[in-house]
Amino acid sequence: MKRDLQVGIAQWLAVPGEPKRNLQVALDMVDLATARGVELLVLPELWACGYDPVSLADDAGQAAEPRDGPRGERLAGAARAANLWLVAGSVPERDEKGDLYNTALVFNPGGDLVAWHRKAHLYPPTLEPSVFRAGDHLTTFEDPALGVVGVVIGFDGDFPEVAGTLARRRARLVVAPASYEVEGAAAWDVLYPALALANSQWWVQSNQCGANAATTLLGASRIVAPTGTVVAEATRAVPGYTHPPELLVQRIDLHLAYQRDGVGALLEECRRPELYVDNN
Repeated sequence: MKRDLQVGIAQWLAVPGEPKRNLQVALDMVDLATARGVELLVLPELWACGYDPVSLADDAGQAAEPRDGPRGERLAGAARAANLWLVAGSVPERDEKGDLYNTALVFNPGGDLVAWHRKAHLYPPTLEPSVFRAGDHLTTFEDPALGVVGVVIGFDGDFPEVAGTLARRRARLVVAPASYEVEGAAAWDVLYPALALANSQWWVQSNQCGANAATTLLGASRIVAPTGTVVAEATRAVPGYTHPPELLVQRIDLHLAYQRDGVGALLEECRRPELYVDNN
């Protein structure tokens, strides 16, 4: 497993109803990441269709493709040309039955689709349950360079059980595309550092940033260390203002998540699962 990993996070506000324009921004961010030596790049949630609750159903439907459709082929080619890991955020996926999912795609440096995750916890305040079907499992994959990696999308990560389950699968790196609203800033700022600390995990969170007609997306994409420390953070949104695309780059030490003297390691050693079952 690599010790040092150059991580990039792409943050921008996708334009609702403009899938071609949004794809070009994503590909431009891959090019920029390549120039800065990024080895693992994470894009935000639903960058392909934008995240405006008022028009999300129409926007997602218009941008929906199969995982291996033309957009997937372009992303695979970009990962291969750049020779980097591309966590291509999440995109609207239309499956063979016609169902619509909010799906994260992970391509390796050879351009192979090595993992995908369908968002399992849909967010009611923005009407996601009326737009998408929920995924039915949590997702991890393993690679010799990265170790075990967990993949979550937005609201999935708000549930402590998710981080704990990923940790028990030995995931010490979690990649998390998001479209988190400014109203959720308290959870973003407090919950995720606590999850990283309690589970000895690196969390790499890529968020959309800026104002849509109905909401403002927080931005503040960041990397949280297994110590609970935010080691790098992108621009935080100002309501009513749209910020330009931004690439946050930070080198991290993956081995830090495997140290045996941290809080997460102590909790793992002393955990008593038999006490955590509600028998009432």
